[in-house]
Amino acid sequence: MFVGALLFLSLGYPVAFSLGGVALIFAIIGSILGVFDPIFFSAIASRIFGIMSNYTLLAVPYFIFLGSILEITGIAEKLLETMGILFGRMRGGLALAVVLVGALLAATTGVVAATVVAMGLISLPIMLRYGYNKELATGVIAASGTLGQIIPPSVVLVVLADQLGAPVGDLFIGSLIPGVMMAGAFAIHVLIVAWIRPDTAPALPLEVRNIGGKALWIKVYQAMIPPIILIMLVLGSIFFGIATPTEAGAMGSLGAIILAYFNKNLTLKALKKACDSTMRITSMVMFILLGSTAFSLVFRGVGGDHFMEQFLVNLPGGKWGFLAINMLVVFILGFFIDFFEIAFIVIPLFAPAAKALSIDLLWYGVILGANLQTSFLTPPFGFALFYLRGVAPPEIKTTDIYKGVIPFILLQLLVLILIIIFPSLVTFLPSLSNPIQ
Repeated sequence: MFVGALLFLSLGYPVAFSLGGVALIFAIIGSILGVFDPIFFSAIASRIFGIMSNYTLLAVPYFIFLGSILEITGIAEKLLETMGILFGRMRGGLALAVVLVGALLAATTGVVAATVVAMGLISLPIMLRYGYNKELATGVIAASGTLGQIIPPSVVLVVLADQLGAPVGDLFIGSLIPGVMMAGAFAIHVLIVAWIRPDTAPALPLEVRNIGGKALWIKVYQAMIPPIILIMLVLGSIFFGIATPTEAGAMGSLGAIILAYFNKNLTLKALKKACDSTMRITSMVMFILLGSTAFSLVFRGVGGDHFMEQFLVNLPGGKWGFLAINMLVVFILGFFIDFFEIAFIVIPLFAPAAKALSIDLLWYGVILGANLQTSFLTPPFGFALFYLRGVAPPEIKTTDIYKGVIPFILLQLLVLILIIIFPSLVTFLPSLSNPIQ
């Protein structure tokens, strides 16, 4: 079944229909061979109804809409411009601004493609204009854009929580420290490179950054403070138990519309574009989920789930052997398919084995998110690299992007290893918000 699904995907068929079609084909073959009971098909309708009435998944369109509004109305662009002027007086300041804005956009959008494309369009030409090394510039943009995979409110974490049956709020809170560690590692790397090799990351020219103290503070007040307040409202309401992630997403969407209105960028055209983008991505996610539901049902009907659980639970090394195989499979699949497909196809197979091995699902979900982030950045098939390649100026070669991301991949792997070795980096904050645990 997996080979069949990958074959259809490699031929260019949509993921949802590849999964659904393979499910139907193998259901018919299984029925003919007497190894699949057609009664399983009667469960599809109730499964689909369960998906469509899933309150947790309602957070997905809210966070996608929030990110679309910030990108389309130019709020993200103003934020990056202001950060660039604020840090421009120091070597590597522009690259540092990209890391910080990447983290802020991740904390408001949770969508990697939107963040990488926005920062590639806005900051890459500016960095090249002021003499930044091509590899450093492309590497820092691609890496900072992938922070949306791990920093809440990440759409990745919403989907993982749904598939693992873990509380999405706890997964958000648990990923805060690893997300900050990733962003901090990127920032330190930029500062060290700028110190060792000043020519690769020069300070901005005086005439660009010297706009006057009053004008700078007005920019900070208008471009930085409102998005930061929005982030605090969204994440704070989840952290303190005031709102569920879905409710916080709705509040964040309303807050983004209000910000766009006060920035005088809330036009009917922008609103329609944001709604269209949200509808397209959400529809894609739902169709993939429906196709994967049919796939997993047939897979279970032919005994695949029992086979996989027995195989994974009895791997040499027990829990650590399972994690090693798990991380390797997810990492490799991240080269070829999107995280939605990974979450809906592979995670349902791994989750029962993780439960059987008494692995903390909260910690497991966060390390899966961090692993996916790393795979999305790894050449030659990392999705973030394709997003950046699509918007990069002609003078940027693909090899520049590939070489530029290598130090950031190593930093991500370092953080991933740390959160595997020290699970308390994930579980500490959720334990504060759930003192009974």
